[in-house]
Amino acid sequence: MAIRQLSETLINQIAAGEVIERPASAAKELIENALDAGATRIEIATSGGGKALLRVSDNGSGMDAADLELAVRRHCTSKISETLEDIRTLGFRGEALPSIGSVARLSIASRRRESAGGHEIAVAGGKIAHLRPAAANPGTIVEVRDLFFATPARLKFLKTEKAEAGAITEIVKRMAIAFPAVRFVLSGSDRTTLEFPATGDDHLARMAQVLGKEFRDNAIALDAVREEISLTGFAGVPTFNRGNSAHQYAFVNGRPVQDKLILSAIRGAYAETIPSGRYPVAVLAIRLDPALVDVNVHPAKSDVRFRDPGLVRGLIVGAIREALARDGSRAATTGASDMLRSFRAGFQPNGQRPQAQWSAETSPSRPYQPTTGFGERPQASFGLSMPTARAEPQFSPQPASAEPTARYPLGAARAQIHANYIVAQTEDGLVIVDQHAAHERLVFEAMRKALHSKRLASQVLLIPEIVDIPEEDCDRLMQHAAELSELGLAIERFGPGAIAVRETPAMLGEVDAHGLIRQLADEIAEWDTASGLSAKLEYVAATMACHGSVRSGRRLRPEEMNALLREMEVTPGSGQCNHGRPTYIELKLSDIERLFGRS
Repeated sequence: MAIRQLSETLINQIAAGEVIERPASAAKELIENALDAGATRIEIATSGGGKALLRVSDNGSGMDAADLELAVRRHCTSKISETLEDIRTLGFRGEALPSIGSVARLSIASRRRESAGGHEIAVAGGKIAHLRPAAANPGTIVEVRDLFFATPARLKFLKTEKAEAGAITEIVKRMAIAFPAVRFVLSGSDRTTLEFPATGDDHLARMAQVLGKEFRDNAIALDAVREEISLTGFAGVPTFNRGNSAHQYAFVNGRPVQDKLILSAIRGAYAETIPSGRYPVAVLAIRLDPALVDVNVHPAKSDVRFRDPGLVRGLIVGAIREALARDGSRAATTGASDMLRSFRAGFQPNGQRPQAQWSAETSPSRPYQPTTGFGERPQASFGLSMPTARAEPQFSPQPASAEPTARYPLGAARAQIHANYIVAQTEDGLVIVDQHAAHERLVFEAMRKALHSKRLASQVLLIPEIVDIPEEDCDRLMQHAAELSELGLAIERFGPGAIAVRETPAMLGEVDAHGLIRQLADEIAEWDTASGLSAKLEYVAATMACHGSVRSGRRLRPEEMNALLREMEVTPGSGQCNHGRPTYIELKLSDIERLFGRS
């Protein structure tokens, strides 16, 4: 078969297949061009999910007649010289406009600020129309109609109009976060208008516009440098999480990317703090010498390749973990909001509780039945099936002054309810602590700290615990007996299908050896013994901490509750347990007053 030169139109359509996958891809390229032109206001309008219409207007530097004629031709760009090692702009290939013009009806109207008038050029299915004068404001208006009309087969692979419109919205959000000094407006017949006013240098204000105002209250600032790479941004506290990774944004030298290395580093930084199936919220901005990163590895420029990926990953993981250790123990403010919604769910809009079905026991005209003390019968008249707390009065020593609540972030313990939750009074509200989850985290952090210093202290059992498990599980456990011993858990083989537990970690106190051994055996089997246990000792420590922490149902003395609160205040990551669930919820006094209609 003879080799022949492809036509210019076919070359552009092939390029369009790589660069313009969907309407959102075209929107991304056009917005990048506007930003590279120095625009401070960008307006995007769509119809039919961007398939029928996509218009991007900006107030950038604009183009003259000569620039317009070159802009619609392949590989014509003003953004790079003769090298790809120093790219400082979002676009640089010179493929976007000719690629769009080869598969759609494209028109561009532009005017330089110093020019008296503007010009317009059109491209339809790869055919370029003559340039003509046009009335235009300073800046550029790019209009794309009937996307993929020249390649109708591509239309079959597009999603619904709603899905395509949502993809364009996501592109605009990413660009808005990256450029807070630019005003973005997204409108159209297929959507409600979305506007992001410029916030100047206040990056957190722009993030609050995009991610919601709750992010401002639950974000921890990041600022780290390692060698020639800097990392800034914000990471959400672990208890402020989402059901997918769509709320994780990464930027490299101002370029929005969806790089697997960065997303993996975020996931690793939040290990042991986020529940399974939940994802943290984070916005990361990486700055480095353009020569140290290759942005030319993907036609859509969504992936990048770092010269030293290990350095970048280490910087991300280290910066986030340091931030979480510094400020990550606080509870998410959304916990209090969820609590308030739960309270309000039991009330009618007029503030009254829903009327229960009439009965003689709850009637206000029922015969008077005197009782003494704090008996159960008067409580039953409120329609409760059982008391919500111990009926007999409980007294706990009060602090001599208000100093404890003012000095300590988690306040002073006031009560324990349902033998599992500690209620503490703070300076400006109250805190409810899950004693089991909190102590589990404290034990885990103590074990993790000891892992890097010396063998954990153990307590020898007077009578060894014999645990019967399958023979293959015994084999797996004995392969890692030395590693388990470092954690203070000494085991021996006791016949073909049994393990003898001779020592347990001292910090765990009384341990359910049977449950612990069986769970460790299951986890080691799931990890695959070939990978070894040394890299997963922290997971083992988390399992052992869960078995050795204060159990739900144990009544604590006031001094024990306060001791738990004080230890939580100085322990990194104490705001969530090893499984990522919150250990406490804080309710401000203003929230309580609002609940009772006092403010």
